[in-house]
Amino acid sequence: MDAFKRLAKLIVILTAMVAVLAGSVVVAAPQVEKLYSAHKSEHEQIQLKSLAERSYIYDRTGENPVVLTDNTDPQNRVAVPLAQIPKQVQDAVIAVEDADFYKHKGVNIRSIARAVDANLQSGDVAQGGSTITQQVVKNSEVGDEQSFSRKLREAFLAVELEKQMSKQEILEYYLNSVYFGGGAYGVQAAAEYYFDRPVSELGWAEGALLAALIASPNNYNPFRNPQRSLQQRKLALRRLVETGKLTKQEADFVALVPLPTTPTKIEPPRDYFLDEVKRQLLTDPRFNLGSTEEARARAVFQGGIKVHTTFDPTMQYQALAARNATVPGERGDGTFDITYVDDDGVEQETFGTQAITSIEPSTGAVRVMVGGPGWDRWKYNLVLQRPGRQPGSTMKTFVAATLFEEGYVPQNSLRGGSCTFDFGDGQEAEHFGGSLGSITTMTTSSSNCGYMALGQIAGVENVADLANRVGVKADLYLHNGDGDPTSPPFNLPLGTKEVTPLDMASAYATFANDGIYNEPYLIQRITDRNGKIIYEHQPQPRAVVDVRTARLVTEILQANTQYGTGRAAQVDSGQPVAGKTGTTNKSTDVWFVGYSPDLATAIWMGAPAGAISLDRNRELQGATGGKFPATTFGRYYSMIYEGRPVVEFAEAVEAGRGKVFPKVPYMTSSYSGTYTRRRYTPTTPTTGARTTPSTTAGTTPPDDEGGGGGGGGGGGGGATPSTPPTSPGDEDDE
Repeated sequence: MDAFKRLAKLIVILTAMVAVLAGSVVVAAPQVEKLYSAHKSEHEQIQLKSLAERSYIYDRTGENPVVLTDNTDPQNRVAVPLAQIPKQVQDAVIAVEDADFYKHKGVNIRSIARAVDANLQSGDVAQGGSTITQQVVKNSEVGDEQSFSRKLREAFLAVELEKQMSKQEILEYYLNSVYFGGGAYGVQAAAEYYFDRPVSELGWAEGALLAALIASPNNYNPFRNPQRSLQQRKLALRRLVETGKLTKQEADFVALVPLPTTPTKIEPPRDYFLDEVKRQLLTDPRFNLGSTEEARARAVFQGGIKVHTTFDPTMQYQALAARNATVPGERGDGTFDITYVDDDGVEQETFGTQAITSIEPSTGAVRVMVGGPGWDRWKYNLVLQRPGRQPGSTMKTFVAATLFEEGYVPQNSLRGGSCTFDFGDGQEAEHFGGSLGSITTMTTSSSNCGYMALGQIAGVENVADLANRVGVKADLYLHNGDGDPTSPPFNLPLGTKEVTPLDMASAYATFANDGIYNEPYLIQRITDRNGKIIYEHQPQPRAVVDVRTARLVTEILQANTQYGTGRAAQVDSGQPVAGKTGTTNKSTDVWFVGYSPDLATAIWMGAPAGAISLDRNRELQGATGGKFPATTFGRYYSMIYEGRPVVEFAEAVEAGRGKVFPKVPYMTSSYSGTYTRRRYTPTTPTTGARTTPSTTAGTTPPDDEGGGGGGGGGGGGGATPSTPPTSPGDEDDE
């Protein structure tokens, strides 16, 4: 009797299948020949599409990977071989999705019959009847359009796929491709998201939950719908009992395991260095990730690439620790309070911080990037944000370098005279503070008077040109009403044009590297998912100033850290360093830029919100580059060089007898002299680009007191040659 009932039921099912197929054929008949022809031409070889995989960013050691994610379409997946997926997980998925997986040849007629029976009883689509192989074909080849023609092609290709791939290969592809919710594709990402551990550590309880999720990840999500999820896991365990993988007692015991309660999400990089790496990957075609933004986005977020960077986590930690210990306020987070009065006379509150970046001079590799106080406080990278901030007296280094290129020496001196400049054109003469003396003494005292004079002797156009050659990418010229460049401002030596910390670190790194410039870079190497190198940084060093010039710059900047405004930058171990302080009027921007033989660093301190004076705050009064950033530098480098052998700077080359200074243009009176060099070891200099000496300073007078503490000016945008920059210039840094 039971056999008769089963036969009658089968007849009904087959009749229904025939009726359904017949109806479908009427609709699909015009396409049958086309489908058959297409199948004939394609069925010999099926090439499953590559699975999207998440990409990683690594530090310089190849450790500490960070996942690159896309907020709009996470595609969080990492493919793993079947051998790493526990048998419990495999069996659970097979029991729920395709119990006859190892028996059928791609299409399971019994499964289709069960699905038709269920659908007839429900009057709707209650079961799909697709095998795991069909699901692989659907996801990879034919899509999920609800049509007879698509389903027919899916069945054809599933049969062919089983001829071309083993069951293990098909199952591995499936387990790595299926979606489990929460942005997790594949069992490895799902194991991390739901259980916070690799798939290799999962058991029956976890496998049953993953198997239960496949049908409807959102509906059965244990974090949103725990009751539904629990019920669906029980059904998965029941299927494991029915297929003989578990006993009833074992399944009941597994059912007691609690569901996960908290997802482990992969957050996008919230770090200044990583954010810049991500930006470069998406926008710069030189990394061979695609010629369009869309192609690069696919490669970055779905290509499984591995990006090896120049980032040094130990040095980054040391820079942060030094900053947090030396900024005023002792809050421990690298910030301090600032009180100021806005343009309407209303007292306001904001915060200040330091930005730090370090570059390896011999390569240009960026090792450290402290771009601000953290993403929670400030999302713009202060190390890179253009136009940047006024660098103050750190710009004086480029004046000295220009003079050395032109044949002068550190002992060249200016004596006597009034430190007053009359630029004519009906504008008032201006007086600058500071004393005259040798280039060295005017550097160690950061004399504005002296460097205004030296800037006119060197020629501010030549100073701007040299600064750009050694690494400053900022526009150092003023512009007319049409936007065309005219000339740099006369007070350019006092740092009235904005630059970024990265540019300053790069420029000083050129002096540390004997005048050889290396473009700063963050990305060392990129490999594809199979380990093939698709990009590798190729150094392109360029000699941009003479060895003589670079070493003479190091000599005067080393003197500055020994007995000048940069004394606080000294290193505990005795490691020699060289550097220059910078402080704009009203202490809106305070700097220290310096280097050892193998590391150059720029430190800026101020208010991220704008050029706001630090003078109103008791703990910040007298804030200078020599007081705060130089102290940070000294603490930072003391940590770096602790326990390491001292490395001396190379000796300066034979400089010969310096030229005699000419009369200083626009200065009311001046006297010059020179000295003979005697004590340096001769070497063969590397000749870089040189500038022609010029005493023409341009026609734009400085405005040392303007700009309300450095607020809007110096950028030159829209200014005419007769209009002074609205920048405050620089104060002495002591």
